[in-house]
Amino acid sequence: MILLQCVVPLLASAQALTLDECRRLAHDNYPAVKQYGLIEQSRDFTVENAAKGWLPRVSAQAGGYAFTDVLKTSAQMQAVGIDIKNQLLSGSLTVTQPLYDGGQISAQKHLAEAEAEVDKSQLGVTLYDLNQRIEQLYFGTLLYDEQLAQNHLLQSDLAISHGSVAAMMKGGIANQTDLDAVSVEEVKARQQQASLQAQRRAYLAVLGTFIGRQLGEQTQLQRPPLVDIAGWTAAAVQRPELDSYTAQTRLLDVRRQQLDTRLRPTVSAFGMGMLHSQVSDMVKNGMLVGGLTVSWNIGALYTRKNDIKKLQTQRLLIDTQRETFLFNNRLQNESTGGTVESLRTLIGQDDEIVSLRERIRSKSEKKVQLGTESVNEMLRDINAVSEARQQKVLHEIQLLQALYQIKNLNNH
Repeated sequence: MILLQCVVPLLASAQALTLDECRRLAHDNYPAVKQYGLIEQSRDFTVENAAKGWLPRVSAQAGGYAFTDVLKTSAQMQAVGIDIKNQLLSGSLTVTQPLYDGGQISAQKHLAEAEAEVDKSQLGVTLYDLNQRIEQLYFGTLLYDEQLAQNHLLQSDLAISHGSVAAMMKGGIANQTDLDAVSVEEVKARQQQASLQAQRRAYLAVLGTFIGRQLGEQTQLQRPPLVDIAGWTAAAVQRPELDSYTAQTRLLDVRRQQLDTRLRPTVSAFGMGMLHSQVSDMVKNGMLVGGLTVSWNIGALYTRKNDIKKLQTQRLLIDTQRETFLFNNRLQNESTGGTVESLRTLIGQDDEIVSLRERIRSKSEKKVQLGTESVNEMLRDINAVSEARQQKVLHEIQLLQALYQIKNLNNH
């Protein structure tokens, strides 16, 4: 029996979940996590394709042509081999090797990497928002745990009162109506217990879906410790939204560099082999050509000014979004910080109220035993104690949730 009493608490603690563990499991189980791998694969494919821009380019061409008389040849010209035909079949094979691309291939690689970082940072924002949903479910379940504990105390108090009133009936101090009044409160307490248990199961079911585990009534959640928020400032914010804004700014920098590469010429070496039907006895039907080509497309100059202004506008938009986020975050910190101070004050007052309510109930029970107070008045005082306790635990869980909300707001 002693061994069983030692093992049961160990099993219960082994099943207990922590808030950090729930967050980690939720992140691992969330379908969006798979996008990290897909983003990296897409980036690698794009970079690899860009690198292939340095490979030789091979093109083949074939055609058949018919002409009107290019040159009227006489019999004497034909006799010496000058006989131009009006049909031509030709084919060519060209190999081009880029030598200098003005930095376009490198810019494409950097662009692919910068776009991948933006996608990953935005995904990080989505996953970070998941923390708030997990906290709501976690602290909601903790609140039901505390309310159930207080409900158990209420039922214990009512059970003691039931025994006292039953004893008083034997002494003629109380009657059946008084005992029935206590029984009604006991039934109401059991109803409240059933309702709280049902709501707790619902919260655990949703939490279990998020973390990918089957959570039952035996699942216990550890109450997280109070966190010290003293010294936290707006400058210490480490939210993924800020990383996203930084990634977007870097992407604009890469696009700005890409605009410069469009103004630079490109240099390539080429070799071409051509084979065609003989149009004249004096013309060979094949030849080889090789050389260098320099290409410079000045079309980018036409839109360069507007392209730069567009990037500047986008940069200002990102800066505005960052400032707006920090402003709203600061407001949330101040508002939640005020809530924390208010709840701490309320909890101090709750302790005093509970103490006073318990003192009133104790005196009420003695008065009932002396016959100077009714059982209904005693039940009212017992319920008042339970309500005071419920209010205290509500404020305690709300304080915990507010502290962790500030922790979440600043990513500490």
